[in-house]
Amino acid sequence: MFKGALPGFRDFYPQELAERAFIMKTWRTVARRYAFVEYDGPPLEPLDLYTKKSGEEIVGQLYNFVDKGGRDVALRPEMTPTVARMVAARANTLRKPVRWFSVPQLFRYERQQKGRLREHYQLNVDIFGSPDVAADAELVACAVDMMRAFQLTSSDVVVRVSDRRLLQAYLASLAVPDDALPGVFAVIDKLDRTPGEVSAEKLAALGLSADAVARIVDIASATLADVQARVAGTPAAAHADEFQRYLAYAAALLGGDASWLRLDLSIVRGLAYYTGIVFELFDRSGEFRAICGGGRYDTLLQSLGGTDLPALGFGMGDVVLGELLRSKGLMLPEQSVADLWLAADESLPLEQVMLEAARQRAGGLSVEYSLRSQSMSKQKKAAQASGARDFVTLSNDDVQNG
Repeated sequence: MFKGALPGFRDFYPQELAERAFIMKTWRTVARRYAFVEYDGPPLEPLDLYTKKSGEEIVGQLYNFVDKGGRDVALRPEMTPTVARMVAARANTLRKPVRWFSVPQLFRYERQQKGRLREHYQLNVDIFGSPDVAADAELVACAVDMMRAFQLTSSDVVVRVSDRRLLQAYLASLAVPDDALPGVFAVIDKLDRTPGEVSAEKLAALGLSADAVARIVDIASATLADVQARVAGTPAAAHADEFQRYLAYAAALLGGDASWLRLDLSIVRGLAYYTGIVFELFDRSGEFRAICGGGRYDTLLQSLGGTDLPALGFGMGDVVLGELLRSKGLMLPEQSVADLWLAADESLPLEQVMLEAARQRAGGLSVEYSLRSQSMSKQKKAAQASGARDFVTLSNDDVQNG
């Protein structure tokens, strides 16, 4: 007896595959509109490519094994280490900035939950070689235009934007000691999913003042003006000015529409990975997990043994996005139906129908016909069930007249 797919993996029947193709086609269309060029890499990589980036603890989340050559390898859980390796290998010959995108299938061995499976397809968009916030603005504008291409609006989706440097400066202004930062970051990262009083207790246990606890629990509502006031006169003031310029650039790239973007210092993302501006896209209702996330990771290439090259990127998975589009009635895949159904009277030899089908197919049309002689009424029913755009009958007169 046949068993179903492995837990966390999906069968793509024609309808599901059409939906996946719809998402990927839209991704590719918008990425190319922003002059990103598609690349790909191997689905199997050396295990240490991922442990160098994320530490040994990531091994528990991987599909990893020793191959027949005795090498420790893993199915790729993400694409960034691969693209960093590829760019580093040809850094001296690539035109800068490098603007690449890919749509790989990724694998992670972790607990299944809503919006998260053990395999998924993900759009990755990256820029290498540009240190200016203009590149950060270009990246977030591309992500927003992906949403627009799916007919989503800023009423449906919000881009929560932060900057790791501003967050650290804000915490320093609250007299948060350096040794408490890892614990504070962990609390901030879970503010959305933790009751306020529980977060406050955890922060107080780290030795923070009552004022600092209150401000951190409510950090998601801090405005850029609040941040600028607290970091005025410090080196971080330049980062605040840079962030303001970033927001202006992003709004310009979105045709003057800044309604998509909101400063949210609670967006932490990978502590040892991101170095500057970071962002995540969420549905406004809060029903789903993050649709997309990314930011600047200027030290990654060097940490992987490559060249010192500034970098930034984002990833957008097909699972959460698909759930959101279905909930909004915006999953609109192309219908795969034949251009015409070719029918014939039972008196006509099947070879004649096949010859006509071949002629029409050679002309570029998709053609379906009955694979055995049937009454005309049955052929009409079959054609209607197939959804073919046109129904064409072939008669003896047609054959005799060529």
